[in-house]
Amino acid sequence: MKIRCLYILIGSMMVLNASAQKDLPKPVIKKEQTDKHTNAKESPRTPLNTPQSTRSYGSNSYQSQLSAKEMNEIGDKNYRKKNYSEAVKWYRKAAEQGDAKAQYHLGWMYYFGIGIPQDYAEAVKWYRKAAEQGYADAQTGLGRMYAEGEGVPQSDSEAVKWYRKAAKQGDEDAQFNLAWRYINGRGVPQDDSEVIKWIHKAAEQGYASAQINLGWMYQRGKGVSIDYAKSVKWYRKAAEQGDAVAQYNLGVMYQDGRGVPQDDSEAIKWYRKAAEQGYTEAQYDLGLMYERGEGVPQNNSEAVKWYRKAAEQGNASAQYKLGLMYEKGRSIPQDNSEAVKWYRKAAAQGDSNAQERLRNLNKSW
Repeated sequence: MKIRCLYILIGSMMVLNASAQKDLPKPVIKKEQTDKHTNAKESPRTPLNTPQSTRSYGSNSYQSQLSAKEMNEIGDKNYRKKNYSEAVKWYRKAAEQGDAKAQYHLGWMYYFGIGIPQDYAEAVKWYRKAAEQGYADAQTGLGRMYAEGEGVPQSDSEAVKWYRKAAKQGDEDAQFNLAWRYINGRGVPQDDSEVIKWIHKAAEQGYASAQINLGWMYQRGKGVSIDYAKSVKWYRKAAEQGDAVAQYNLGVMYQDGRGVPQDDSEAIKWYRKAAEQGYTEAQYDLGLMYERGEGVPQNNSEAVKWYRKAAEQGNASAQYKLGLMYEKGRSIPQDNSEAVKWYRKAAAQGDSNAQERLRNLNKSW
């Protein structure tokens, strides 16, 4: 059975692949997941079905009659309308009355500088107030700020402390981040059993990054016994959410017949989904399958198309293959200068096949 590339997203675990490339194809996904609401266009976990008041809330007399919950809801309404400075005003009113949700929202606005100048110290202040009341989102946010040293001195032990509090309440971001801490021994001893525990909890909540990692751990026997069927199960869950890495890994499992019957057509299906999202490894493998006629009719034009997409993103194997297609004139006009161009790009990254072709052509790299 050939050894194929299967990629994990967190930690320092490494996977062998056919080209002996020992490191992951991309930098490790953010060491820890950032605060949940990194997209400024989304509301900071404000409920979409918040009751909308038809009353005017402009007068001071009316404002004095509002509860903290109502003030927070007015903040939510303004946030959805993109009246961010007005949202901040109402979140602050509610936060100053001790409303934990509003305190979290206000901290979030300070963290991202939405409706107010960015201020990490203020973000920490309001996250802490909400976190100390047991608000899980704020606990995760505060943990991340300690992890990154944003607004507070960097502290792994404090990061773990707040992640654990949120994780125990079922917060999937915190569970994932706590698992990363156990993988890398940051603030806690390395412990595979704890990694599995927290990754599993996040994965069961539908957290795609956790599902991919859990699939990888079952595939490699990291902290658990090797179980290809379970590996496929978790890759599939993440793949069906549209995650390109999971789609690629699921394609690999189908192509190699691990945990599922060997099926090149299914491999093609999942490679294509990942490739269409720009995932270079999938683009390269899809090109390879078109060149070989595995799972699809042999088609050098399609092979060149996918090799080019991967090559233009810097994939050395695809650069070599594209160079070879130019040298041999397969579905494209024969062109040694283009061949040498792509061989040199691949050779500069250490691709031995490209280096050999350049030697044969009496070209340097």
